[in-house]
Order: sequence, then C-alpha cells, then structure tokens
Amino acid sequence: MISAKSPLREIAILLFEDFQLLDASGPVAAFEMPMRGMEPPPYRLALYSLDGGAVRSSSGAAMLTEALPNSLAPDTLIVSGGEGTHAAIADARLIDAIRRISARARRTASVCSGAFLLAEAGLLDGRRATTHWRRAEALAGRYPEVQVEADRIYVRDGKFWTSAGISAGIDLALALIEDDLGPETARRAARELVLYHRRQGGQSQFSVMQDIGRAAGRFDALIGWVQANLAADLGVERLAAEAAMSPRNFARLFRAETGTTPARFIEKLRLEAARARIEGSRQSLQDIAAATGFGEAERMRTAFLRAYGQPPMVLRRQAQGVRS
Repeated sequence: MISAKSPLREIAILLFEDFQLLDASGPVAAFEMPMRGMEPPPYRLALYSLDGGAVRSSSGAAMLTEALPNSLAPDTLIVSGGEGTHAAIADARLIDAIRRISARARRTASVCSGAFLLAEAGLLDGRRATTHWRRAEALAGRYPEVQVEADRIYVRDGKFWTSAGISAGIDLALALIEDDLGPETARRAARELVLYHRRQGGQSQFSVMQDIGRAAGRFDALIGWVQANLAADLGVERLAAEAAMSPRNFARLFRAETGTTPARFIEKLRLEAARARIEGSRQSLQDIAAATGFGEAERMRTAFLRAYGQPPMVLRRQAQGVRS
C-alpha cells in the first residue's frame, strides 16, 4: 500500500494521429485499478498530444488530449503505437518532444510500434527492446543499434520499457504497477481486469503454431503427428522419415518454409505443452516432463529458465495465485 507521504505519479500517455486505440486505453484501464480505494491515489493519468484536442485513432474513434507542455516532467512517459507511427517517425517536433520529456521522466515506455519512436529519438541505442512481432524485423533493420528481442511480451532495459503488440500494453502497465506498488497490487489489478493471468515479460508473444501455421504448408501432416507424439524421440532423422525425406533435405526445406530449425520448433511445442499443463493442472513436474518429451524435470526446468526466465513452479504459483 502506498503511504500518505508517497508522491503522486503522473503517467503521461503520448498520442498522435492514427494511433492504436488499445495501445492507450489498455494501459489507462490497468492504471485505473490501483486508484480505486487508495488514498491518496497513486497515479494521475494524462493523455497528451503535441497540440491537444481530440486525436483520431486508426479505428476512427478519438481520445481527448492535453497539449504537451514544454516543461512536462512525468514519472512515466508511455508512447503509444499504431499505423500512425509511419508518419510520426518523420515528425521532428514529436521526436524532439519524446527525447526531451524522456530525459526528465523516471521511466519511458512504449506500446507496440511506439518503439520506433523511441528508437528514432535515439533512446534505445545499445539497449534491448521489443515491438509487435510483425514489425520486429523492420525495427531491427531500421535501427541496427537496437537489440530487438522479437519473442517477448515486454522488455525492460534500465529506465526504458518496451512492449509487444496492442494487448501487451496491459501486460506492460501491470508490470509497471508491480514495479511501483508490489506484486499483490498488480495481481489485484489483473483480477479487476478479469485477466486469466498476468503474462510475464519473457513469455512468447504468440503461439508457435500461430507463427508456423502461416508458412508450414507441406509439413501440416508432420506437425499434426509431432503434436500427438511429443514424448517420442523427435530428432531430425525421425522427423525426416515421417516426412519421407532425407534428413539433410528435410532440415533445409523445413527451415526455408518455417523460418526455424526442426529442433527449435520441437522445443517450442514442448515448452507450450508443458506450460499449459503446469499452469492448468496439479500434475507433478516429472510426469509433465515425461509426457512432453523433456524426459527429466531438471531438463524441463533449464528449458523454462532459458525461454521464460522463470522455473516451472514459479509459473504455476503465479497462475494459480491469480485464479484464486
């Protein structure tokens, strides 16, 4: 609980024409939750644009904003994303304002393609960052000094926080709330928002099947077989035999079609299957490891730490704690 002497934290959300509506409204809704019943309220929420007034989102709906003061020094600056970032990158006045306000803010964050604006301002040079998975390659190509981590919900590097697409702005806001007010307050906010659970920053932005499914084509039947046989030996030789191909040709074509290696694909499928069981059941870790092809619980734990930054039991406690 924040004390009566604690300062009011201003959360400044910066908008521009054709921003993505949920990039702003999602964080606003999340930050509102701790303000209910807390005295004094921990946050002041403010929507800003360069000139103030109604700012049109890409959906056509508009949000009312305040004109950006030259002296603005918020606790946290959040830059929204959306289709409008294409034009906003070229707006020197907007980029200069982001750079200037960020220098005064305790934290600077972006939602979705808002990371492009932070990068254009030079704020992410030499730092880790993420954005919507569809735009991660473009971010890395345009700003080679930025270390883009495409497979993340959000990334924190010092005072800079970046998040993935659209709904990930809520995950980002909850993480900022936890940073300010502690995990229990963040969990209560997640419950009020009726979220199944609060995703961790290291969690993948998307299901491996959502990603692979766009390009798998000729491997559809094989992938269906793999999903039904995760506990089997799924080395390249076994997969190639199921696909009626030579191991060398199979490995080359699989990577060309899907953008990933067979080994990495199998590990992602096993991680997702294991995580679903860990969070949704009371099955022992050893049984889950055996059923999903990891074999041993310790091997599964190592894979979870590498992929999610958390061991399986921590993820289980987090998921069950939010549901209770």
